[in-house]
Amino acid sequence: MTTQWHADTPIYIQLYQQVITRILDGYILEGEALPSVRKVAADYQVNPLTISKAYQMLQDEGIVEKQRGKGLFVKQGVLEFVLKRERETFLSQQWPEILQQISRLKLSPEQLLALSSEKNTEHNND
Repeated sequence: MTTQWHADTPIYIQLYQQVITRILDGYILEGEALPSVRKVAADYQVNPLTISKAYQMLQDEGIVEKQRGKGLFVKQGVLEFVLKRERETFLSQQWPEILQQISRLKLSPEQLLALSSEKNTEHNND
């Protein structure tokens, strides 16, 4: 998780989103435990209540579940739920803005695909 916080978004929301991103990227797997509130608070020097608030959001949404005496674990089958929800959010909120910027800059699909291919080649050579 990152230690750079954006001033315009509460830290607990950023922590929540980081967990979602790590699930989508495969860094946190279904059935895997989340780090303890104390550990995250110490690692990132954030108030434990802030971590608890982020973790509570994840519980409220059914993404993680508490196992008594063990901690919080990512629920089985949650990846598909998170993926579907994040896709819907992207397509309804971010994609229209991206399309508008593409149009504004008069970028063709070919230019975008070529740039994408270049970036993938660079990434694979790292």
